Amino acid sequence: MRARTAVLCSVADQGVAALTNILVLVAAARLSTVADFARFSAVYLAFTVLLGVSGAYTGQPLVLKRGAGEETRGACRSAVTFTVLAAAVLGMLLAAVCALVPGDTARALLMLGLVLPVVLGQDAVRYAFSTLQQPHHALISDLLRLVCVLAALSVQDYGAAPARLIAVWGLSALPALLLSAVLLRRATDGAPTALRPMLRRGHLGQRFTVEFGVGNATSQLSVLGLGAVGNPLLVGALRGATTLFGPLNVLFTSATSFGPPILGRVGDERRRVRATAALAAALATTAALWATVLALLPDSAGRQLLGDTWPVAAALLPATGSQYAAMAVGTCGLLALRMLDPRTTLPIQIVFSLTAVAFLAGGYVIGGVPGAAWGLFLGSLCKATATWIRVARLRRRKAAPQEPVSADALPAAP
Repeated sequence: MRARTAVLCSVADQGVAALTNILVLVAAARLSTVADFARFSAVYLAFTVLLGVSGAYTGQPLVLKRGAGEETRGACRSAVTFTVLAAAVLGMLLAAVCALVPGDTARALLMLGLVLPVVLGQDAVRYAFSTLQQPHHALISDLLRLVCVLAALSVQDYGAAPARLIAVWGLSALPALLLSAVLLRRATDGAPTALRPMLRRGHLGQRFTVEFGVGNATSQLSVLGLGAVGNPLLVGALRGATTLFGPLNVLFTSATSFGPPILGRVGDERRRVRATAALAAALATTAALWATVLALLPDSAGRQLLGDTWPVAAALLPATGSQYAAMAVGTCGLLALRMLDPRTTLPIQIVFSLTAVAFLAGGYVIGGVPGAAWGLFLGSLCKATATWIRVARLRRRKAAPQEPVSADALPAAP
């Protein structure tokens, strides 16, 4: 498959996956009472966290593999098998605990535990197809899942319990998982399965999972914390502004998760870094253009999107648009670092996630909600600058010629 076609399939696949998640929430909201939808949303949030952990532990290290030899094919088969088995163990534990707890939320979590191997396994196969440079298979699988989940939810009655909706949503992914398993088995036929390397100390997935926790948990909790102790409007305003940039989140996720196999086709390391820099410029320009489009929206159209949240979210568009442009540069910088040396990204994630929290709090103290939004921009800008400085240093270190060892420095012969 040509690189351009592979890029289009990867972005389309990520878009279909994101659209599925959005439509599931919309369908659940239409089928549920306010209280039941709150329970469904809480359980779905738990699934989202588990999905991110699964992708960080098995998916992101997998897409760093290069080539389509037996080792890569075996890694793909092993990653999917490991994900399904780990999800089954975790799901059984979750179901066993929730079986002892009363309440609708506990019953919904119990159902999540039962369907967890299906939904996480289907997602893991997407990373495998990307690594094997077959993103069209992942796209076909996600399209089938989208059709099945919408068909299954469309026949449910209003007032369906959260546990029932979770079960219907989870089992609707089974046809896509079975199709993906058949396609993956054909693509990896004869390759060995090895699970122990993913449990050993030093597995890259362990570092990427910590990065996921630090990068996501700190920002989420800091916004919620400031909303609790300060102005609750902060949470709604920032969430509303971030929601408007949902399409860019799809592009960023595509770049992080499925960029390495595509950029791996570029001939040498220097050209790969240049291609990543070009991607950063393209994504940053896209973010600026998207922010401009949103800023030019009529007030009536904005209220159709966000309702009463639109005025406060619209006031944050310059800051949020700048933040997303900086995030584009930083995301591609981290992508370049992972291709050069995957072990260099964790310190940057930790330091600058905490830096972003400090800027967020400081901006809120100085300028209220707009100040908090500009603080997030400064945090993203510092992170982007640090990543590309690190990329430049690694490139210079690898490009520097090795000093020859003098004869005087050699040990004397006995």
